[in-house]
Amino acid sequence: MRDFIRPVIAALSIAFLAGSFAAMSSSGANAQAKQAPAKQKAPVAAKQATLPAVETPMKQMALTEQQVQGVLTAQKEMNAITDKIPANAKPNPKVTAQLDAVAKKNGFAGTDEYNNVLDNVSMVLGGFDPKTKKYVGDEAVLRSQLAAVQADMKMPAKEKKEALDDMNAALKTPAPTVENKGNIDLVEKYYDKLSEALSVD
Repeated sequence: MRDFIRPVIAALSIAFLAGSFAAMSSSGANAQAKQAPAKQKAPVAAKQATLPAVETPMKQMALTEQQVQGVLTAQKEMNAITDKIPANAKPNPKVTAQLDAVAKKNGFAGTDEYNNVLDNVSMVLGGFDPKTKKYVGDEAVLRSQLAAVQADMKMPAKEKKEALDDMNAALKTPAPTVENKGNIDLVEKYYDKLSEALSVD
């Protein structure tokens, strides 16, 4: 199942950090443990950042307005289920069935389609500048956040060094290019709602 995170430092005081770094990986055995990118907890993100990069490219698709609306309506209920799943939990058929039911209720064929749509939305959303609400690309957002961390004089030195190291490493592994340019316009239309639904707590 897809869990996407480029090295994310959720503890940073930069708004909308999660979801800005989208690198996708897939493993069917963990389908019920799908977390929205923004709901990742810092320790999990830190562990993922140190794991070997075994990534399966996500399936890019042309998003529809109905799919984006489906993500918005499903997200809260999905999070209510996934937030209760411990890190590294084994697949649970009951939880998988619950997630599948929520996905179907919101217009998806099942959890796999929901996850793929969410991956595509998050990838595009990660390239939006949260200040201007315009698409500038993942690298530009990451460089802006890197500069903000460098300028932050209140961040503890150790935390700052780790954040900068992670961000510099992320710059060396660029996120995929958005293949379906219409997705950018669609995500821009729903930017405020999506950023709220997928943002860090």
